[in-house]
Amino acid sequence: MQEFTYYYFICLGERKVGAIRIVDEKGKNKRISPLFVLPAFWGQGIAQEAIRLCEDIHGSEHWELATILQEEKNCYLYEKMGYRKTGNSKAINEKLTLVFYQK
Repeated sequence: MQEFTYYYFICLGERKVGAIRIVDEKGKNKRISPLFVLPAFWGQGIAQEAIRLCEDIHGSEHWELATILQEEKNCYLYEKMGYRKTGNSKAINEKLTLVFYQK
């Protein structure tokens, strides 16, 4: 068990509609890895609110994450939430590239 890893369900009322994992290890950047919301609940601001709540709990500075470059909605979400590309990326194959963000 990693004492610096936190898992949260994302709920809409009593219904679990997603989850987010936060890695918050002392002396290092905090990391979102992963965040997901069920497709039926996309576009409702749920992921944005989950990020805000986690930043309230764990602090609003020194965050990082990686997401899939080809998932434009993910990139848009993180950029909308104030995350900026680091300039680093990692091609996994012809169809999947990880892109790295910091806040």
